[in-house]
Amino acid sequence: MPVTDQQVATLRALLANDPERHDRLFAQLDRGAAMDGYTALVTGAFCEAVDRRFSEDAPAADVIDFVADVRSRSERLTREVDPVVAERVIRVVLSEGSLADLSPEVVVGAQIVLLTALIADEHLDDAGLDAFLAKARKLGDELMG
Repeated sequence: MPVTDQQVATLRALLANDPERHDRLFAQLDRGAAMDGYTALVTGAFCEAVDRRFSEDAPAADVIDFVADVRSRSERLTREVDPVVAERVIRVVLSEGSLADLSPEVVVGAQIVLLTALIADEHLDDAGLDAFLAKARKLGDELMG
C-alpha cells in the first residue's frame, strides 16, 4: 500500500509548524495499515533531510554538534532527546552503525524530532516543502514496496 495523500498532509502540517492541524490529521489516520505508510513516509523524509544536511563522510563531530544544537533549543528537547539515540539514527542514514537494538517507536520518535529540526533549519517556503515531501513520499513508497 503506497503512502497516501492524507499521510503526506499530516507530515506537512508537522513540518510547517502547524501542530493543531497535525494533531487533528494524525488522529484521523487509521492505526493499522495507514500508520505503516506514515512511518515509512517519516523515515523517507528523515533520510532525505539527513542527506541534504550531511555528506556521507560527515565527521562525527558534525552530527554531535547538530544534536547538541537541537537539544539546546528548548528545555523540553533537552529532556526528551537522548543524544546517543539521536546521533545513532543520523549515523545509520550515513551508512554507519545499526539500530537493531532499538524499538521502532524509539527510532521513529527520534526521527520525527530531528526531522522537524532539520526542516526548520532549511527555512523552506511552501513550494520547497512540497518538493521535499514529494521526494520523501517516493522514498516512503520504496520502503513500503
